[in-house]
Amino acid sequence: MPSIIFTSNYAAIGFVIALVCFFVAEQIGGIIIPAIRRGGAKMQRRNVGSNFLVIFSWVAVLGFTVVFAKIGFGLLPDWIYYIGIAVMFAGIVFRQWAITVLGRYFSTVLGVQEGQKVVETGPYRLIRHPSYTGVLIFLAGMGLAVQSWAAILIDIAIFGIAYGYRIFVEEKVLINELGNSYVEYMKRTKRVIPYLA
Repeated sequence: MPSIIFTSNYAAIGFVIALVCFFVAEQIGGIIIPAIRRGGAKMQRRNVGSNFLVIFSWVAVLGFTVVFAKIGFGLLPDWIYYIGIAVMFAGIVFRQWAITVLGRYFSTVLGVQEGQKVVETGPYRLIRHPSYTGVLIFLAGMGLAVQSWAAILIDIAIFGIAYGYRIFVEEKVLINELGNSYVEYMKRTKRVIPYLA
């Protein structure tokens, strides 16, 4: 019997696997490995509610994506599913690359560590927040995978609100803590999309 959202149970399983891979990668690559690399280095935490907003945005994104898919709002052709799954995995890979390049300085908790410097290698040469770019790619893939252009739009809109605030807060902290080196870096780069925004 086919899934309510997808054309087959296999498609539903593929979608769930992509979601699980994202959240497992977040735990291992985004929390455990950076914590080991930090080796107990102290961090000044400056969340200002952004973590809560990001978590809430994920609940909203998953909710809207499922609802739009179930009611068939903004339907796209079935074959778009395969592109969507590929884009979801591309988002995971891109985010983990960004996390790996940032190394011990990466944290899901907003703050600055002792001795932190501006990183300008890998994806950071062009964009300041490539780990968020990875999230954006993943969310676009989710909308494609459920074959709904409406889900893509709402996912990107929610991303823009939640991560837009997160970036605003994060950059204020980085300017305050890293000073002119970060200000100069900002002049040479975009936030999440190379050459655009």
